[in-house]
Amino acid sequence: MGIVAGLDSSAAHTRLVVCDADTGESVRQGYAAHGDDRDDPQAWLLSLGEAAADGRLSDVRAIGVAAQQQGVVALDSGGAPVRPALLGNDRRMQAAANDLVDALGGREAWAQAVGTVPQAAHPVTKLRWLSRSEPETASRVAEVMQPHDWLTWQLLGRSSRRVTDRGDASGTGYWSAATETYRPDLAELALGHPVTLPQVAGPAEAAGTTPEGLLISAGTGETMAAALGLGVGTGDAVVSLGASGSVFAVHHEALADPTGTITSFADATGMHLPVVRTLNAVRVLRGAAEMLDTDLEGLSRLAGASTPGAYGLVLLPYLEGERTPDLPHTAGSLHGLRRESMRPEHLARAAVEGMLCGLGDALDVLRRRGVRVRRVFLLGAAAELPAVQAAAPGLLGAQVVVPDAGDYTALGAARQAAWALAGGSTPPAWPAARSRVFDPSEEEAAVGQAVRQQFTTVREQTHPGAFG
Repeated sequence: MGIVAGLDSSAAHTRLVVCDADTGESVRQGYAAHGDDRDDPQAWLLSLGEAAADGRLSDVRAIGVAAQQQGVVALDSGGAPVRPALLGNDRRMQAAANDLVDALGGREAWAQAVGTVPQAAHPVTKLRWLSRSEPETASRVAEVMQPHDWLTWQLLGRSSRRVTDRGDASGTGYWSAATETYRPDLAELALGHPVTLPQVAGPAEAAGTTPEGLLISAGTGETMAAALGLGVGTGDAVVSLGASGSVFAVHHEALADPTGTITSFADATGMHLPVVRTLNAVRVLRGAAEMLDTDLEGLSRLAGASTPGAYGLVLLPYLEGERTPDLPHTAGSLHGLRRESMRPEHLARAAVEGMLCGLGDALDVLRRRGVRVRRVFLLGAAAELPAVQAAAPGLLGAQVVVPDAGDYTALGAARQAAWALAGGSTPPAWPAARSRVFDPSEEEAAVGQAVRQQFTTVREQTHPGAFG
């Protein structure tokens, strides 16, 4: 088929991967930072141009764009931004989210309407915030895009057709993953007047073609592109270890959740990606490492000198409050202190186990809704720690796969471009990510279950009914 490219426009940079469309083999790469103006869409476009400079796209036949999710680029009737973009990680919006929940009649009404309950990150919430905080600016908004939609539109020369995909649309709060339709009335409820929203393209559908004949695929959000780049499928879950954590899995249907714990994303292939987030992941390990005057590698070595169960120590890892379970005003706590357990290696082990048990709780939220989890992909720098790799299979109750470091979001965008170029009902069969696989033995599975039970008992004693 030729050569295709994938772009990952994250909050901080743009990565470009150019691949052979048939084999998925990487041909060349590019990179550029966004600079200081990270909420300026023009900075994203300049970064894209820099990453693609020096003829990196000279022989490319199709491009896919993946970008940071749940940002809002609000445009006036002439297609110009009315203000800097509102980014997905903007935390000013929670009061607006609560306001929207009440405006529609409660959490259950939102879950039935679009599968999710508004949170600060959702674009629908950002529109509500804009209408309340900057009413004059809000009055000039004629259409709304997300970052990947806007970049795709720019690549197409600001054509008359504005396109998004079902993956990115599912994170807006005004598109239902269950019915695969917009609820424009919810965008109007948030902003105060109707707005134009992008068309939602199908998984293999092209957004359009440039005058030079370059095909631009529908594009998608970062999470959906990473799933496509990793090659995850039904029975796979992905646990991402950042300062906070996220767990998502491939599932055959959207999951409406009136509690707001599950965000019902669609994926880039026609399936669904229910997501559960935690507020605490690697921040727990870093905090424990600082207490012990070491770094993450040192913490891992210490934890390896302890034993499963950390000599009775249990760390509830809710350092920033918690979202799963819903404990926004709590704090972390350490339990089971005895003289013999008050050693650095046991605290290190308790931190690793506490983090993984918290993520295991998030994974169990999906399991209780019928999501099958055969294996877990573990992502992030902390996935490389030997103590995490040793404990994760037993505590998460599944085979653990740790992929080699790679630009999986950009790779997924390139794979989508190859799919749009070739057509067909399924994406091209590119090789799976190179990975290390960790299977729990029967003994490790039993020990992991015992440690999870110890954690659950302490959590229930400390926060009764946290999971309902």
